[in-house]
Order: sequence, then structure tokens, then C-alpha cells
Amino acid sequence: MAEFEAPPRPDHNARVEKLLEGTVDLHCHSGPAAMPRILDHHDQLMEAAEARFKAVVTKDHYYLGTSHAIILEKLFPETGVRLFSGIALNNASGGINPHAVDHAVRLGGKIVWMPTLSAANHINKVSTEAKGFPKVAGAPDPIPLSVLDANGRLTDDTKHVLDIIAAGDIILAGGHLGVDEQFIMFEEAKARGVRKMLVNHPTYLIGCNETHIRQLAGMGVMMEHSITQFIPGRGQKSPPQAVIPLIEAAGVANTVFGSDLGLKGAARPVDGFRIMIAELLDAGYSEEDIQTMCGRNAAGMLNLD
Repeated sequence: MAEFEAPPRPDHNARVEKLLEGTVDLHCHSGPAAMPRILDHHDQLMEAAEARFKAVVTKDHYYLGTSHAIILEKLFPETGVRLFSGIALNNASGGINPHAVDHAVRLGGKIVWMPTLSAANHINKVSTEAKGFPKVAGAPDPIPLSVLDANGRLTDDTKHVLDIIAAGDIILAGGHLGVDEQFIMFEEAKARGVRKMLVNHPTYLIGCNETHIRQLAGMGVMMEHSITQFIPGRGQKSPPQAVIPLIEAAGVANTVFGSDLGLKGAARPVDGFRIMIAELLDAGYSEEDIQTMCGRNAAGMLNLD
């Protein structure tokens, strides 16, 4: 058994494998990438196909991966797995750049992540929460980015990006913006017609508590919990049971699990879902609820239903 595979559980194994069918991973860090990764997009496509996933969205902090996804789907149509990607608005993409977002939407990108590594909030937490976050050795220091101007109002470029996302009917993800920024952004996004909104790992870097989660879910924003935070490996921040009150705060209908895996020292993405599904079964969640959080909610955001 590999280091981070789910341990043998005769009482769960068959149920877990069945529940993997139809999974949608909105947050897979496969490569090629400037950061070290344990698998590439082809590896992930094949492993997802073996587990009968419905779809995978690859995420890189530096580039739009949609071209890779299109070519891999064409080369391996027999897998039955849809492969997508999107763009993270870090310095490498020109920051909060309407031109880059317009191109991403026209090419078929399914998600726009607001700044992650380049977010001012992330940079401010490099000595605390983000201390162990993977880095690219020798890369230039990031230029801090925010969706807000010096007066605390959304920038014009941010508003333009929101309009492009709304017109394309794709997902707006908060990236590593702080919770206060995300509230302002999502309120404006909703007013501008954005229908699919997502907070990534709300309790890691973002600063959400259970009250924030309830409020955001009430605005129609999905909570995406990173599996890597709750299972053994480099990315673990909390024991698996710590996710239960977070699910309860948003409700199953407003909760998505993404692997956020692919980094060295942690489970492979499909194995991450195996481990998380077993934990959710142990916590008493029904098979219906698990399929909703690991597949159906994300499939709806990708217009796959």
C-alpha cells in the first residue's frame, strides 16, 4: 500500500469505490507545473477514469490549462472523464486581467480563481498560515494583488472581470483573497449576474469562521473544502472530523469537496477522495449526501447535469 492510500477497510471498500463513481474534482494540482507535482494531467485523467470520475478541473497557479484539457480529451475519449481547467489571476497572468479572463472563457475555461500566491492576503500570511505553502525556488517576489482599491472599493478591472465571468456563465472562485474582500466581491458579482461562486478552503488562509460560511452560503456561494487539509500528508491542517461543523454551517447543498492534491508529500487526488469518502461514511453522512458533496454540486457548476 502506498504511503497515503486509504487503509484496507473491508466494511467500507466496496461502498467507497461505488461512491467514487461520478466524482468531480474542481481543484486538482496535476502538472506539468513550475512547482513539484507527483502526477501530470495525463496521469490524473487515467486514474480518474479507473475510479469512474465524472470530471476533473486542473488548477495551476501560473497558467491556463484549458488547452491541455482539450487535447487530452481528444486523445483519450474512451475514458469518459471530462477534463477542464481555468485561470488563476496571479502576476504570471497579468494580475486581475480582463484580457486574460476573456481569452480563458473563449477557449472554454470553466473557472476563474482570483489571486492565490499573488494575493496581498496570501503574502501577508507567508510568515504564519502560508509559511509551509509550496514555492518556486528563485521566482521573483510576488506583487501583492487585491480586488479592492485604496478606498476599499472594487477596482474597475475587477468589475470588468466579473462581467466577463457572468457573460460566460463560468465559476468565480475567491482564490486566496481575505474573507472581507470576498464578501464585497461576491455581493457585486451577484448583482452583475454571476451565478456560480465558490470559496476555496474557507478556513485556510481565507479567514472564514462558521458565521461567515453561513452568511456566504446564504448569498448563494458554494464552500469548497480542500481534502488535503483533512487527511494525512503535507497539507493536513486539521483532523477529518473538523470538517463536520463546516458542512453543517453551509449545508450539504452548498458544500463541495475538491482534492487540492498533487503536491509532493501527500496523497494522489483519487486516493484523497477515497480517504475522505470513508471519513464521511464514518461520520454518518448518507451516500446521497456524499455523492452530492463530491460530485453533483460541482457537476452543476460545470453545467454537466
